[in-house]
Amino acid sequence: MNPVNRINPAELSPPAGFSHAVTVTGGRLVFLAGQTALDEAGKVVGSTLPEQFEKALGNLLTALRAAGGTPAGLARVTVYATDVADYRAHAPELGRIWRRLAGRDYPAMAVVGAVRLWDEQALVELDGVAALD
Repeated sequence: MNPVNRINPAELSPPAGFSHAVTVTGGRLVFLAGQTALDEAGKVVGSTLPEQFEKALGNLLTALRAAGGTPAGLARVTVYATDVADYRAHAPELGRIWRRLAGRDYPAMAVVGAVRLWDEQALVELDGVAALD
């Protein structure tokens, strides 16, 4: 039996060259691929950072739930932002979005400035590692 299980939920854009979530038996961790504000058709939605952050976080949590996890299990999340100053300016609103979608159990996090993301229209991307229940 293969200890690695790749999960690609139908609710997310079809992956190309990656899996949306990977579980590993033994350690019971899930490694969550970077998620942007892609809809089910693979189009970036939202024109503002808060709109895109909400969709990207929702996509990350969709992948996590499909892998059998919950937001409380998130151990590490990295946020890649094309404009860190804009991210900082919207931090209170982004915090409210996080709490509404993921609760108050915060993972270890980092925000990294990126010149551009895979999808040119994307303003933010989130990836992470979570422990499964």
